[in-house]
Amino acid sequence: MHYILFYDYIENVAEKRAPYRGSHLAYLQKSYDAGEVVLAGALADPIDGAVIVFRGSSPDSAERFAKNDPYVLNGLVTSWRVRKWSTVIGDGSVPPQL
Repeated sequence: MHYILFYDYIENVAEKRAPYRGSHLAYLQKSYDAGEVVLAGALADPIDGAVIVFRGSSPDSAERFAKNDPYVLNGLVTSWRVRKWSTVIGDGSVPPQL
């Protein structure tokens, strides 16, 4: 099962994230190494948000991640939300019953 964490960023986040980028990326890497994060990245043109895909049986790891992310803690994220994603193809998905 997958969950998607959506971030909405402040204006000009690309210019303002520099002091926190290293710790944010290290935090992402730790979650990836633990098998929780599957994919992550900023939305582009414009950079106004990000998407992080989590693997798990509940939204807990995605919510915990957001609450402790240096970007969130330092005000670069204006809002965040977690949505369950019913994946049917790919690693960790649940194929539909035919």
